[in-house]
Amino acid sequence: MAVEKLYDLWAARNPQWEKRYEDSIIKNFCDYGRGATSLREDRGKVFGAGYEIFIVAFFIGLYFNQKRPLIEDTQKRKTLGQPIQYWGNIEQRGTRKSYPKLREYIFTALVARTDIDFIALEKGEMTSRKAVDMLMQTMEEYANWGFHFMEDKLTDDPNYFYRETAFLEIFLAFDASPVESIEDDEPDPLD
Repeated sequence: MAVEKLYDLWAARNPQWEKRYEDSIIKNFCDYGRGATSLREDRGKVFGAGYEIFIVAFFIGLYFNQKRPLIEDTQKRKTLGQPIQYWGNIEQRGTRKSYPKLREYIFTALVARTDIDFIALEKGEMTSRKAVDMLMQTMEEYANWGFHFMEDKLTDDPNYFYRETAFLEIFLAFDASPVESIEDDEPDPLD
């Protein structure tokens, strides 16, 4: 099975998330269930569609390399109502650009961080459905940890994410580790 076909099967899916984050995170920051509107800024919404905050939560979990399994009770889960293949397709003149490449970056990260036996997949010893299920589980668990992280921040400080640079600061913190200079990494002498 080609990776392109696996991508298409993954993109046709709609990830799940825990309902407990609907009011505290999804509706708090998004026009979830209403679509993007020009009133978003007036209502203090940072994001348009619910999948946008899901993407942020996913990357928070990914970059912290932390996963949190979804609650087992499927009645306490929801989907965003839109398959991944449509995420970021809307473009509005002057205010919003589409971002289809982001889906590819998410998929690439999932392939790198999910333990799929691609040889077994090619040989037909693993179904493409099983591989996509594994990718989705990884995606949902990273996002679930990201939602939990955001909720903790809001519990500590309800206004934390209402600062203009709050999300930026979280992502910049990933790159805060000191980098060794090339001079410090010189090879040992051979004598």
